[in-house]
Amino acid sequence: MPSPRRGALTNLPGMGSLKRHLLTPAETGPALRALSEWTPADAPGGALHPGDVGWHLRFDDAEFLLWTDEGVPVAAGFLDAHVLRVTTAPDADLGPLGADADQLLQPGDNWCDGLPIPGWERDPDDPWVVLSWTPRPVASRAEPVGESDAADRVLVQRSAFTGSTFTLERWQTMKASPAGDLAVEALVRTPAGAPAAAATGWFAGAGRCGLLEPVGSHPDHRGHGYGRDAVLGVCAALAGRGASAVAVCTPAGNEAAVALYRSAGFTIVRESHDWVRPG
Repeated sequence: MPSPRRGALTNLPGMGSLKRHLLTPAETGPALRALSEWTPADAPGGALHPGDVGWHLRFDDAEFLLWTDEGVPVAAGFLDAHVLRVTTAPDADLGPLGADADQLLQPGDNWCDGLPIPGWERDPDDPWVVLSWTPRPVASRAEPVGESDAADRVLVQRSAFTGSTFTLERWQTMKASPAGDLAVEALVRTPAGAPAAAATGWFAGAGRCGLLEPVGSHPDHRGHGYGRDAVLGVCAALAGRGASAVAVCTPAGNEAAVALYRSAGFTIVRESHDWVRPG
């Protein structure tokens, strides 16, 4: 990021009233509200859903970007490893935003998801797919995650994803964040009580699409439908809060994940390619 000061405001020369704000986790309320307003009924249109911000808020030192024009939010995003992920307002002028993103990103930050950058190209490799689920009656062995289940929910995450840094403290940080009330979590146990699968979903408001992020199954208990039950448990909970649909994004090459979501009733709605820096 160009500025080391969290909470900083950057005036952008030559870009009129467009301003870029660097937000601390405690300051993400305006970005979350804007992203919720921009979330459609069927599937997220940009790279970020309020739930992507919510999941990133497990880090207490996370930083977020909010662009405003005459004080009105027009884009929100954050740097996810070396990928700038952005969702823009439906009527936003993408030219100045893309030009500013080009100035913002440092060498090595070579990908942008959701915002075209002048001179950059679509990455033909490694596409992602967006899948959507329409509310319907479901049966699931999943149970909501409470404080007493949090350690088992963390255990599933760490077992499912090699290199995961998720901890009970980070779960607590996420739940205490401005997005904490948007989170819906489900845990599935084996008949013996062992934690087998878990999923987190995110609410964007009644009549808007929710998001699954993330979903994982313990390696010792795969192949028994526990992951599917976790997915359906979260989907049902989001629908119960008024979500019009639930979306999930996964690499197109992850055939096991795509098969899991399709078995839970999801359908592919589009393929997504990042913008990549030339060369």
